[in-house]
Amino acid sequence: MSDLRTRISGRATTAGVVLALALPLTACGSGGDSGGGSGSPAAVSTPTPSPTPTVDPAAYRGALDTTLGPLDKALRAVDRASEGRALERALGTASTAAATAAGGLETADTPDDAVTGNATLAASLRDLSRSLADAGAGEGRCATSPRVELGSADGPRRVREASTTLTGLGYPVRLKLPRTEKPQHRRLGNGAFVKDARSGGLGRLTVKNGTDSDAVVSLTRGKKTAFTVYIRKGASTTVRRVGDGSYTVYFTSGSDWNSSKKSFTRDCAFEKFDDTADFRTVQVSGGTQYTVLTFSLAKTIGGNATTSEVPESEFPS
Repeated sequence: MSDLRTRISGRATTAGVVLALALPLTACGSGGDSGGGSGSPAAVSTPTPSPTPTVDPAAYRGALDTTLGPLDKALRAVDRASEGRALERALGTASTAAATAAGGLETADTPDDAVTGNATLAASLRDLSRSLADAGAGEGRCATSPRVELGSADGPRRVREASTTLTGLGYPVRLKLPRTEKPQHRRLGNGAFVKDARSGGLGRLTVKNGTDSDAVVSLTRGKKTAFTVYIRKGASTTVRRVGDGSYTVYFTSGSDWNSSKKSFTRDCAFEKFDDTADFRTVQVSGGTQYTVLTFSLAKTIGGNATTSEVPESEFPS
């Protein structure tokens, strides 16, 4: 504040000196008639600073291409990657490239008419970086496809909006966002076997699915799976030829069955019955006696079977 007052005071002093010198010179020119002069002192104007030159639009367009080029390459790699580890690696690389591009735009020299659009694009690229990282972070059997995750994420949508705005101003944004997918609702037929390693027997198991989700039931003896069967919600199925033995009964429920992972991809739960299912065949007078069991997956009052949650890694594949 003190510097500003000093500059203003200096200008006033200079103007006063100019006026004091101008008056005597005017009197001499009029032959001594100090009152007859018609001239008046000229106004002193302060020079107007010239405007700061704006950034060359062509230079900014070049900077856009240079900054976004590596990201565009990384996004195209995501588009080509196969589901699984390759796609997860590509998503991680693209996430880093998006954050780097955002930083480059934030420090770029920008024409006046592109300042807001540039800032919006940089912010949207940071959103895209997070969306790509989140899509690639799904692990385990019960995980939504990364392409489905991207399809519902905010990052790609915001990048498209910001790109459209800058392109409309004459600054093309050259980015090819990776393809996405809509959520799927894959199901197997009721009673379809996911795995069938039965060795024969007379035992019989009926499973009633009274829940609001499809389910898969798996019977194991030790580390060996005898069979795994699919039961649609509200339906039941009967498995015959169950061999004698003591079985652990696992079941999982959810939606969208992924046959390659042998798991649902959404709303998953993994459980097992606390008691084993025991099948016995014995010869009795007049014939053969064998075990017939019925399991219900619905929570019922007075039910005689309890269940426990298990890690998805422990569920039989």
